[in-house]
Amino acid sequence: MTDRLPHPPVRSDARDNRARILDAARAVFAEEGLSAPMREVARQAEVGPATLYRHFPTKRALIEETFAEQRRGCRAAVRDALADPDPWHGFRGLVERICELHAHSRGFADAFMTDFPEAMDFAADRERTLRAVAELARRAQQTGRLRSDFVIDDLVLMLMAHQGIQHAPRTVRLAASRRYAAYVMEAFHATPDRGTPTPLPPAPRLQLAHTPDTL
Repeated sequence: MTDRLPHPPVRSDARDNRARILDAARAVFAEEGLSAPMREVARQAEVGPATLYRHFPTKRALIEETFAEQRRGCRAAVRDALADPDPWHGFRGLVERICELHAHSRGFADAFMTDFPEAMDFAADRERTLRAVAELARRAQQTGRLRSDFVIDDLVLMLMAHQGIQHAPRTVRLAASRRYAAYVMEAFHATPDRGTPTPLPPAPRLQLAHTPDTL
């Protein structure tokens, strides 16, 4: 039997280019979403289009590699939540973790929430996560801590509204997301203590965009 020849070693400059492309893609997609053009990724990575496409022949390949860490984080959050002996704690932790992942990157939120042709594999992640939330919700409702009229569409609606946070400045986006998630979880809670409400995270200092006078 003939031994297979080993693959030639990857040149250090090729590794550097690939790393720069992924760093640039994370930054570009985080701020501009998945609609950002490939040429912008190449420009920020300071490589030519040919180099970019040599490493990532399609935008889908680039997106999958760019968000590989977030996808692993999402799967880990689902596993941890389902293993939590306290269903309400697991449910709340998973919702907060999803919000955090989305707040960090507009591109990841785009891929998770919408059917971008370039992000088809994310649909499986979304369905897996929603099934986990539905199971956690069922368990939490049995304990009486999650309101009995909660349905999975409530979470989808909440995440759709959460996408509006992507338009906030990056410096305050995560704080705004945490505060939003805290408000939503209070609304989902079946028996909130009105006398001593759960403390909310600090409010970020947001500035409304200036709208010119039209009078």
